Amino acid sequence: MPPTDARISRSFPRATFKRRRDSLSRMAGITTIIDIILHLDTYLGGIIRDYGTWTYPLLFIIVFCETGLVITPFLPGDSLLFVTGAFAAAGFLDIWPLLAVFCAAAILGDTINYLLGSIVGPKVFSSESSRIFHKHHLIEAQAFYEKHGAKAIVLARFVPIIRTFAPFVAGIGKMEYGKFLAYNIAGGLAWVGLFLGAGYYFGNIPIVKENLTIVIFAIIIVSFIPPARDYLKHRRERRTSGGRA
Repeated sequence: MPPTDARISRSFPRATFKRRRDSLSRMAGITTIIDIILHLDTYLGGIIRDYGTWTYPLLFIIVFCETGLVITPFLPGDSLLFVTGAFAAAGFLDIWPLLAVFCAAAILGDTINYLLGSIVGPKVFSSESSRIFHKHHLIEAQAFYEKHGAKAIVLARFVPIIRTFAPFVAGIGKMEYGKFLAYNIAGGLAWVGLFLGAGYYFGNIPIVKENLTIVIFAIIIVSFIPPARDYLKHRRERRTSGGRA
């Protein structure tokens, strides 16, 4: 006999079903993002084929959001620069417009992020459960900023997640804007020049080209080593201080 609606409701309460459905939706979204990041060459190739010169504004938007909005730290940064450099070397994109687009996006993104930090402040980072506005992200960026001082604006360019939150923290701390802008420009030029240049000069070497997914994965892993190390150190120190208390 087929199950009645009442039996279904008892076995699978609506609240439980909704939680599972939402969880699956989040997992699907995360899986899609990971797939795009790890296969950037395939997706970027399709975008270039379908949109041509509109690829440049799209790349600007991605880098601007990754550096300028605290809600999008998950967007590709280092790997995107490397892959687009490889496409430029292969003749599918022009390296000089790419350089201009990425530098403008990185510098403008950090500037907007700084202004948001100075206006909004730490108010949005009060939650302990939010995935994006978690207080830990702010504390981690503040610790990085305190450790390295103003040069953190340059160094943070090469550290995912921290890259997105460092200018926000500088805004909260009311860092002198002229000083911030100088470090912002220097960091943006260095970051874009290094990864875009690396992709341009090494991306089409046969062994790199044939294993681009592995290279992208390696870039991501290496980029996340510093924040992962700092996170583990922070947890260890917190556990030690808790034990002493």
